Amino acid sequence: MSWNIEIERIAGILEGSATIEPGLNVVRGSNWQGKSSFIESIKTALGTSTELTEGEDNGAVHLETPTGAYDVTLSRENGTVVRHGEPYLSDEYDVIRAELFACLDERNEVRRAVRAGENLEDVLLRPLDFQNIDSQIETLQREREQIETELTQAREAKKRIPSVQKKVTRLEDEIEDLRGRRETIDSEAGSDDSSESVRRQLSQARTEQNQAKNRVERLEQSIERTEQRLSDRQDALDALEIPEYNDIEDRLSEARERLSEVERDAEVLQSVYSATEMVLSEDRLDLLTEVERDIAGDTVACWTCGSETTRADLADQLDTIGSELTALRAQKETYRDTVEELETQREEISQARRRKADLEEDIAELKTTLADRKQSLGTARHRLEQAQEDVERLSDHVDATVAELSDVESEIKYREAELEDTADELAQLETRAARADTLETELESLRDDLAELRNRKDRIKRESREAFDTAMQDILSRFGTGFETARLTADFDIVVARDGQEASLDALSEGELELIGFVAALAGRQSFDVGDAVPLLLVDGLGGLDDDNLHTLIEYLQQGTEYLVFTAYPEYTAFDGREIDPTQWSVANEKAASAD
Repeated sequence: MSWNIEIERIAGILEGSATIEPGLNVVRGSNWQGKSSFIESIKTALGTSTELTEGEDNGAVHLETPTGAYDVTLSRENGTVVRHGEPYLSDEYDVIRAELFACLDERNEVRRAVRAGENLEDVLLRPLDFQNIDSQIETLQREREQIETELTQAREAKKRIPSVQKKVTRLEDEIEDLRGRRETIDSEAGSDDSSESVRRQLSQARTEQNQAKNRVERLEQSIERTEQRLSDRQDALDALEIPEYNDIEDRLSEARERLSEVERDAEVLQSVYSATEMVLSEDRLDLLTEVERDIAGDTVACWTCGSETTRADLADQLDTIGSELTALRAQKETYRDTVEELETQREEISQARRRKADLEEDIAELKTTLADRKQSLGTARHRLEQAQEDVERLSDHVDATVAELSDVESEIKYREAELEDTADELAQLETRAARADTLETELESLRDDLAELRNRKDRIKRESREAFDTAMQDILSRFGTGFETARLTADFDIVVARDGQEASLDALSEGELELIGFVAALAGRQSFDVGDAVPLLLVDGLGGLDDDNLHTLIEYLQQGTEYLVFTAYPEYTAFDGREIDPTQWSVANEKAASAD
């Protein structure tokens, strides 16, 4: 169950190795001893990092796990670090899930976004961008249509089985009766060689006649069914209407572009708003400009244009920016709705065009089949005429008894051939009907999968927010924070309540922000089932937590993963788990150990 890793020139570690056991694994050491570099080495083996030691041209990681061995090499090519080999995670979707929700080091984007007070929708839902949901939906739709066709055929087969079984029984009874008649005729009348020869010829001719007649009837029925199916397909094609949405691609492209512009504008305004709000709330105007303090009010020089203004004017301007930011958010939702509506319209057009293509293809195939069967019908009718002429010619040479016996034998052969065909048809119907239950189960499963894919984004949003709320309540019950609660809004903004009122994230301590960052990352980990891809949780950069809170957090994190690897300084008290000694590693100097 152990993970063994060997490291060469990755981040700040020139050479080293370690064993990771199930449960807690703590790398305890001072600065520049390779703690963070060890985390970076594991990330390199997973496939989420390419942190080559500064000044080195190549590096390597060898990882052995209970499921296999993985080798990754890094090389510097044209100023860029390139990965070679086979990392633990190869699928892009798994890599992005692990990067966001399993590698919780100081560079983790979820933790960074929380520290910066940013909206979390983009980072928490990013794995959805790598699932290609639209392509999956199209594939499942094609599978569903195929199964629906097969299921229709299976249900029709099930309906036909009783009548075909009845026909098999009837033919078996008729053949038995005909054989009895033949025995009776043979016993009542002898036969010489010449009459026997003529009888055999007549019997063969009548068999040929019956077979040709049966062939003609079958082809006529088949042509009738084919003509009906062709008519149905043609009617469906004539009735099909392809929605006309003018310039759908141009309008969709324009809407997406406008949405992107509004999102960028909102991000810029949010940054300006957050920075200005922090300066005003912390009363740190003197960091940016000169402040003249007076009883009547402070006068400051605007740090962007140099003109004189007051703190009150800056606050008013901040309110104006806030209003513009609110308006931009409203525009963003409007453009999102427009994009979704246009994408729906485009999908309607695509489905209608696929349906038209399918109908046209069916019609072409049916026309070809109809022409072939009509040609076969002409051949079968000619064969029937020839057989009828042979029967008439031979009948003149056969007396009544021989003719009767010949008729019976011919009828037996005809019935036997018909029985064989009918029995084959029955076997095919039974095989096809036997799949009905399986097809219904598969169809229901496909419909569920389609519904799940179509609603996946909304479901993930809901599950992420619910997981965030659940984890936050659990965290609050363990830690003595300076706020009562925190939650994710429908727009994925973090809202904190203190003393019964909404409070700014800027007012929280570094440790409190870190806790919220971990809660957000764990919410994403649960929503995207990250544990299925990698049973590992990497934690680094927790210097802002005191000893008690760090132990509490580690105890909490351990519950959600099979392997937990984290870093700690020597001054923290001992942890109940495996300790990895970084002093056994050869590390680079302070400048090269950039990951530490």
